[in-house]
Amino acid sequence: MAVQAAIHRPTTQSALTRITKHSDVMVAFLAVLIIGMMVVPLPPVLLDLLIIINITGALMIMLVTMYTTEPLQFSSFPSLLLLATLFRLSLNISATRLILLHASAGDVIATFGNFVVGGNYVVGLVVFLLLVIIQFVVITNGAGRVAEVAARFTLDAMPGKQMAIDADLNAGIIDEEQARKRRKTVSSEADFYGAMDGASKFVRGDAIAAIIMIIVNILGGFIVGVAQKNMDIMGALQTYTLLTVGEGLVSQIPALLISTATGLIVTRSASENNLGGDLTSELLGQPRALSLAAGVVLLLALVPGLPKIPFILVAGGLGYAAWTLLKQTKSAKTAPPAPKAAARAAEPEDMTALLGVDALEVEIGYGLIALADPRQGGEMLDRITLVRRQIAQDLGIIVPAVRVRDNVQLRPNEYSIKLRSVEIAKGEVYPGQSLAMNPGGATQALVGRETVEPAFGLPATWIPTALQGDAEMHGYTVVDPLTVLITHLSETIRGHADEIISRQDMQALVDAARKNAASVVDELIPGIMSVGDVQRIVQNLLRERVSIKDLPSVLEILADHARTTKDPDVLGEYVRQGLARAITRQHIHTDGRLYAFTLHPRLEQIIADSVRHTEMGGYAVLDPDMSNRVLAGTKEQIERMTELGYGPVCLCSPRVRPYFRRLVERLAPQLAVLSYGEVAPNVDVESTGMMSIDDGQTV
Repeated sequence: MAVQAAIHRPTTQSALTRITKHSDVMVAFLAVLIIGMMVVPLPPVLLDLLIIINITGALMIMLVTMYTTEPLQFSSFPSLLLLATLFRLSLNISATRLILLHASAGDVIATFGNFVVGGNYVVGLVVFLLLVIIQFVVITNGAGRVAEVAARFTLDAMPGKQMAIDADLNAGIIDEEQARKRRKTVSSEADFYGAMDGASKFVRGDAIAAIIMIIVNILGGFIVGVAQKNMDIMGALQTYTLLTVGEGLVSQIPALLISTATGLIVTRSASENNLGGDLTSELLGQPRALSLAAGVVLLLALVPGLPKIPFILVAGGLGYAAWTLLKQTKSAKTAPPAPKAAARAAEPEDMTALLGVDALEVEIGYGLIALADPRQGGEMLDRITLVRRQIAQDLGIIVPAVRVRDNVQLRPNEYSIKLRSVEIAKGEVYPGQSLAMNPGGATQALVGRETVEPAFGLPATWIPTALQGDAEMHGYTVVDPLTVLITHLSETIRGHADEIISRQDMQALVDAARKNAASVVDELIPGIMSVGDVQRIVQNLLRERVSIKDLPSVLEILADHARTTKDPDVLGEYVRQGLARAITRQHIHTDGRLYAFTLHPRLEQIIADSVRHTEMGGYAVLDPDMSNRVLAGTKEQIERMTELGYGPVCLCSPRVRPYFRRLVERLAPQLAVLSYGEVAPNVDVESTGMMSIDDGQTV
């Protein structure tokens, strides 16, 4: 297919994307909320949900570190480690409060205290102590030692790295900007490992605090149960010890995961973004990690005794996030790859790929993507192909491929038509609605969005599609949004056909004509005229929407007259007279007659005497007062013909036709200016009026 599409999706902002925009506020709120949890009592249901979030977050952090290839990819880890530790301690305090006050701390802690350790508090204590030993003795000590050594080595290597950067800069291998970035990277690495050396102490302190808190919980629970709740000694010991062991397990499992993540991150810097941006972009930068975390949480929901709904909610949220990120990743892979930077600034780089400009583009807002996406039933690309074919048949030119792309800077329902990257037209359509236009006979007013039809400037109304039948019954012409856009595109291409056809396109048309008229082409090009000369005349014809489909005839007429004159205006008039039948057929009325207004001979003489020839062609140079009167008279004649139901056509002599056309084309681009020699002999002409200059007035 000749039409090229570059639809980048998704352009609609997902809930996840909107959240990341305000991540800094969310992280600040989270920090305050964590502190508040230490003071404000939490209900057991909310505590269950927060414990599950704590386990899930620790699991996700560990998985992200596994996918991280270098420390700078997770530069926010030291700060995150502090927040995670603080969050876990606040949960410990909240759980302790519930245990001591109500001898209950939610279903998660109760399940860990009964199901996980079989209801045996002795076994629970042993398992808890083993987890603390593994975390404190093995992982925390090892990670702390690695972080300490890495920080020392990084600081020691900084002078050598800085000297290497300076040497590369002096040798011209890198520029100042690259040197600045490399120095920033070296400094960030030193800051990161220094921060990790201190952050590892958080993990060590957390393990010590866990041991102290379990002892305090058991002793405090025993005292509360016996002294305040009148429980027997064994009952109090059984109840509070199991709850304390359960609380210790649900806190130590995430602590163990984060300790493992600490060891992973230091065995393989600060960022310019805020902490919230780092957390959201880096934590959510690995959709596979989110998918795995969602799967694990969903499996935990299958464990007997655990609450199903919180686990399913958390797993569903992670699954949705992973699905959204994976879809964005696939869309990004389909986009054209960005040019890769050269390894050395001194090496030659091919910049030609950056200079390409599409001849025609249609940019659409995200609300119109469905019109162009074949997977959603969009027919825009097929309709554009039909437009290109129709214009080729009507005007005889090859319309270049039209690139369709989305543009988030446009309004959702807006589109823009560009010629060589410059906007030449724009409009707005509304999917799900229809455009109703009054051809002149409708009297019933419509309720809807008043607008102007973009292709022809007719007043129109956007109405719900369900009301299309009623509008048609009242005499309105109703079209769908895609038809509005395609019609606007077609008219825009026709109106700018002279700008679209390039020298290369003209050469292609000449080569195609050579197949059927080799003798004419060889006689004319390059001996008499160049391809550029022919292109200039063809552009003048296309500017007035004269078809060049019969290009061999055009070239033959030029070959007959180009030896006597090189004036493109004169040669253009010869061509137009040779194409008289085709030109006349475009403007005859349904009754077979040609209706037109004419110019008074005196007015024609004034225009002819004012013509000045320049390198850009001939122009009528009238004084401002005369020019305004001519334009006013032209406008009056056009309005009169429009009221009579005829297309605006002007007849004049060949000597002034091109200059009068240039004089009025900005005011009335729809006006067809014909010479008497262009009217086919078998066509009846009827005058609708004569524009003349009489006593300084235009009548």
